[in-house]
Amino acid sequence: MNNEQAVQQDERLIILDTETTGINPREGHRIVEVGCVEMINRQLTGRSFHVYINPLFEMDQEVINIHGLTNEFLRDKPLFSQVADDFIEFIKGARLVIHNAKFDIGFMDNEFSLLKRNIPNTRDMCTVIDTLHVSKDEFGSPKTLDYLARYYRVDKLVDRTYHGALIDAQLLAFVYVEMTRKQSVLNLSAGSESGDSNAIRRLPAQRTKLKVIQASADELIKHNERLAIVAEKGSEPIWPK
Repeated sequence: MNNEQAVQQDERLIILDTETTGINPREGHRIVEVGCVEMINRQLTGRSFHVYINPLFEMDQEVINIHGLTNEFLRDKPLFSQVADDFIEFIKGARLVIHNAKFDIGFMDNEFSLLKRNIPNTRDMCTVIDTLHVSKDEFGSPKTLDYLARYYRVDKLVDRTYHGALIDAQLLAFVYVEMTRKQSVLNLSAGSESGDSNAIRRLPAQRTKLKVIQASADELIKHNERLAIVAEKGSEPIWPK
């Protein structure tokens, strides 16, 4: 990964995916699902943003077959205008990790512009890592999310009967961790004061002391009983020494 793609260990990442009514927002196609998961220190935090959206657009069956969301299912779902503020609040200021970011960001920016509220474009609110481009650097040609999931052996971690946005975001999170594992090691090494990743790290003298929990009387009795059983079977317990 290049310097632009390198990620600080404490940076907030939002792994994002969308599902849509088609492939081109200029033809009136809209977002029908947004799925995001949050990562900090390369760990999933448990926070997510997930919503189904009424696109006010009738989908063809071939599109429905891909993500499994029917026109009937989406009719009573909120409009994008009703979820936009919560969505923006969730992603604003984060670094977005998206597979084929041009597609998703194109749809997101289209939705923002339709609101006519002078909302900035996605790249003005967030920085972006496109794992499709990263895969090209890594493998010599762009790879699909399915290919990367199989290559990094994380494809069984998520059930992808349908290509739902939240499901794909969760899978991409696992892919991204594996894809950037070497970079993480380099970042950790570079972050040590001595430059030696094996150097001893001194804890501050004024740190909060760890709480020591002593065994209770009952626990000591049970412990001694267990030692007696071990000794009875011919072994010499080392714990009393």
